[in-house]
Amino acid sequence: MSASWQLQQALIAALNLDAAMLTLLGGARVFDHPPLRARLPYVTLGVTLTNDWSTSTEEGNEHILTLHSWTESNSRQQAHEIEAAIVTAISNLSPGLADHRLINARHQFSEIRRDPEGDAFHGIIRFRLVTEPA
Repeated sequence: MSASWQLQQALIAALNLDAAMLTLLGGARVFDHPPLRARLPYVTLGVTLTNDWSTSTEEGNEHILTLHSWTESNSRQQAHEIEAAIVTAISNLSPGLADHRLINARHQFSEIRRDPEGDAFHGIIRFRLVTEPA
């Protein structure tokens, strides 16, 4: 199984079990793809880019993962709190991957913007994670 897929599944599971995330989202509301008419707030997995960083002696992958948070239009503070909780949770992530090991997780950037339709705040959070075979 690919390191990228294992990492994505571990990340969603870890965020759905994180106490701060459960409180802020009102339950396990981190999705690969949100259910139809999902109520706000929730978090979704966005674009994932995987690069091979193998050398002549070691194998590995760099994963650029983007998460999206969605909150009500009057909840800019909540959007900031959700992003902070995601950064904390992923910075402390030590997933049990089947045949890969996470060796580095770094927050690259966070952004919060009003959704163009004006009915929500949209947070964008990007991470760089590096894995190697176990």
